[in-house]
Amino acid sequence: MLSRHADNLFWLARYVERAENTARLLEAAARLSAMPVSHAEGSNEWEMAVAATGTLDSFKEAYGEANARTVVEHLAFSTFNPSSIRSCMEVARTNARAVRTALTMDMWETINSGWLEMRKRSAARMNRQELSDFLAWVKEASLRFDGSAHRTMLRNDAYYFLCLGSYIERADFTARILNVKADVLTPDRPSVGGGFDYYQWSWILRSVSALTSYHWVYRENLKPHLVADLLILRDEMPRSLVACYQNITRNLDSLARDYGRQGLAQRKARSTLGRLQGAELDEVFKAGLPEYLDGFINENAGLGAAIAEQYLE
Repeated sequence: MLSRHADNLFWLARYVERAENTARLLEAAARLSAMPVSHAEGSNEWEMAVAATGTLDSFKEAYGEANARTVVEHLAFSTFNPSSIRSCMEVARTNARAVRTALTMDMWETINSGWLEMRKRSAARMNRQELSDFLAWVKEASLRFDGSAHRTMLRNDAYYFLCLGSYIERADFTARILNVKADVLTPDRPSVGGGFDYYQWSWILRSVSALTSYHWVYRENLKPHLVADLLILRDEMPRSLVACYQNITRNLDSLARDYGRQGLAQRKARSTLGRLQGAELDEVFKAGLPEYLDGFINENAGLGAAIAEQYLE
């Protein structure tokens, strides 16, 4: 496969995943904003949503105050924010067109029809119900794309690069969600009120669609250290850091097998996976959760750069 085609597939998957993640983030922020405890301790769920995408500085320069209108415009419809849902879907379609023959008909139709539908949408006069319907549609489009890829693509290098893009992006998002709320996940943090704490923790889980999974795994009320445990170390949780790296390592090993050689990307992925699998939650908190997550985000970005150097350039 040509390196530029591998690059198109890798970023196609990353932008589809990013659009879905942003939709989940906005959905969780909208839900939390409707709660009577949402403004305790000066909390601003809309600003937290922007911070989780890593675009807070550019947002403040453009909009100033973080509220429902400005954040929805920035994260969903802005043409100036390269990580907005609109921008992600546009770039995803551009990449899909470049590798049209590597995609199945179902995958192409999902991307193309999604972009055509997105062009009809705008933030103007969008009420709460219309926002909910829009976010549900974004998630559905992403799930259709993923489902058609897993059901219809050949298991070859095109499929492996697509999977790598999805899991690199997913791991980054999970780590950023945890990092932006690391302060409320510290086990020895003084409680500020049962209701407020519950909605803070549930905001994190809802952002990655993991609230039901939490109750299935732990069979008890929300506890901060268990939220962190689920999203970092539990491999049965598909959006956890360890689960993402199990899949990243598997797909990189498949590429190494098919191409007959391994490289820095495989070594980096196995190293990160080994640290995740060998980690103990008490040690993570002792070292400092924000520091641990910052380190992971940098490692994940480093792996993305290694994959680009090894395969995509």
